[in-house]
Amino acid sequence: MNKDLERENIGRKASMVAISGNILLTIFNFIVGTLSGSTALVAEAAHTLSDVITSILAFVGFKIGMKPADRDHQYGHGRAEPIAGLIIVVFLVVVAYEILSDVYVKLLMNESLQAPDWTAAGMAVIGMIVNYAMTTYLIRSGKKINSPALIADGQHQKVDIFSCGAVLVGVIGAQMGFTLLDPIVAMFIAIMVLRTAFVVARDNINTIMGKLPSEEILEEIRAAAMSVEEVKGVHDLRVNNMGPYASAELHIELDGDLKLRESHEISHKVEKQVINNVGPIKMAIVHTCPFEDGCEE
Repeated sequence: MNKDLERENIGRKASMVAISGNILLTIFNFIVGTLSGSTALVAEAAHTLSDVITSILAFVGFKIGMKPADRDHQYGHGRAEPIAGLIIVVFLVVVAYEILSDVYVKLLMNESLQAPDWTAAGMAVIGMIVNYAMTTYLIRSGKKINSPALIADGQHQKVDIFSCGAVLVGVIGAQMGFTLLDPIVAMFIAIMVLRTAFVVARDNINTIMGKLPSEEILEEIRAAAMSVEEVKGVHDLRVNNMGPYASAELHIELDGDLKLRESHEISHKVEKQVINNVGPIKMAIVHTCPFEDGCEE
């Protein structure tokens, strides 16, 4: 199967699982939270609703990022994915604000507090199991196809595991007479949402700014270039990270007596080796230099 087609199929499947799973969780969290009187579970429903929106955003970013290069976007559309990741951050901050606003009303406006019933605890356990499964699947799929949008969505989803655990603790504590614990747990969920927003923002800003994906990728490119028999050295190696893929620029050192046509053919061999053997690299620019003199500035 074509690599791009395989990547699109994996990304589409992961996004659909996240969207459908979060829609169901949103509905059940809200219904159970309202009927059981759990502020924390209603807050979790709001958070899960944001998961639906962010999963849709992640899918849109993924689809745009899959578009091939064109006249106006000669390096492709890969940066659409980290941009989608930053839009997800905005939704995370809004959700945290809404949760904290509700907690403010409950705690500081002296609204009467009642202990939620055990139905909320059961829903929290179900939420932990479902969110763990979706988080694992999203992050694994995102790493497999090198998708910043899916990984960001998976990191967002991970918060729900801990927040459902916190809801469970809140219900148990409230049943034991600590009714303040339920809105305090909601506040804890809001703080975790903000922390996730910070991590997702940092990672996606770094990607947009072209941060090196890893130090290992430089050695992989060097090894791929040196695997071509005529190449005697590699220097001035640079990588431009665009999110789901990257481009590379490198100088290779060749015998100075080679004819222009020969050195040109070797540079194309190196280009193919780098693109075919280094996962994230989708395009490569190879400069040739005489080995005897070098060409570093």
